[in-house]
Amino acid sequence: MAAESLPKSRVPLFDGMNRIPGGLMLIPLILGSVVGTFFPAFLEMGSFTTALFADSALPLIAVLIFATGMQITAKASGPVLATTGVILLFKTIIPAALVAALGLMVGVDGILGISILALLASFDNSNGGLWLAFTGRYGDYRDRGAYMASAINDGPFFTLLFLGLSGLGNIPLLTLLAAVIPLALGFIVGNLDAKWTEVMRPVPNIVIPFFAFALGTGIDLGAVLSGGISGIFVGIAATLITGALVYFGYRFILRRGVKSGVGIATATTAGNSIATPAIVAAADPTFAPYVDVATAQVASAVLVTAIFAPLLATWVLKRQGGLEPVGDEVPGTAKPGMEQVN
Repeated sequence: MAAESLPKSRVPLFDGMNRIPGGLMLIPLILGSVVGTFFPAFLEMGSFTTALFADSALPLIAVLIFATGMQITAKASGPVLATTGVILLFKTIIPAALVAALGLMVGVDGILGISILALLASFDNSNGGLWLAFTGRYGDYRDRGAYMASAINDGPFFTLLFLGLSGLGNIPLLTLLAAVIPLALGFIVGNLDAKWTEVMRPVPNIVIPFFAFALGTGIDLGAVLSGGISGIFVGIAATLITGALVYFGYRFILRRGVKSGVGIATATTAGNSIATPAIVAAADPTFAPYVDVATAQVASAVLVTAIFAPLLATWVLKRQGGLEPVGDEVPGTAKPGMEQVN
């Protein structure tokens, strides 16, 4: 539907959210954290209320991933894989290696009251939902397809791997495969039937606010506050360090020019990383003394990076002229309508 044929809003909620970088996800995320912290009984009412506002995150993200796969043509799969590889290298592998090297120098106690456990859990993963929300507005098919990087670095696997705990080589590949299957199926369906691709194109605007709210309900603002200054520092450091690394990867390896700032939006900490310290301690009890503090610091990093990373990415894009349209999204296709309504 053309923008001029849309009804006029009495209160421009949608446009208001889109004026904030990543606002389509960020505002519902914050609202969800407020409800989850202060009004948890609302989320336990049952039936459709609980299903939509508390339990919908994973199914809706899966739908978004499927729709993202539909936008990737066979011709475009090479650039998508290249972008995914750059993000994995500069957002996960290099930061995790740097934190592990720091741990070898200062020990697992870390530095300035921040344990190596908290740093690893905050640095080596990314918020795939926020990445899809941001790239749906400012990126292109290569960026959205590179969600695969978030599917791979999601969870405690790289944290465990770089901590060098016994048996860490047995990474559950089946879990990683299950995370990528919706993207692969979307890719297959989209390449078989372009009509389905068009039908699914509005999916991001539909599902992002709802799964963002549901993700937010799992963020306890009390835990964020208890993380204090140290947790805020972890979040800022995660955004600046990993964001700079991915930016350089975008600029000098992918050669994305004025669009290199898009890569900074991957400099986030995934919400489920809040559980990583406890998972690590279950694998190696010597980390048990660090769990409480690390969990609070990671919770702070989740919220701080969700706010700071899209703001920083948008600021860099604006300074470099990357907010302007750059032409057709996928080689050989017309410019998608989703970019026009976001």
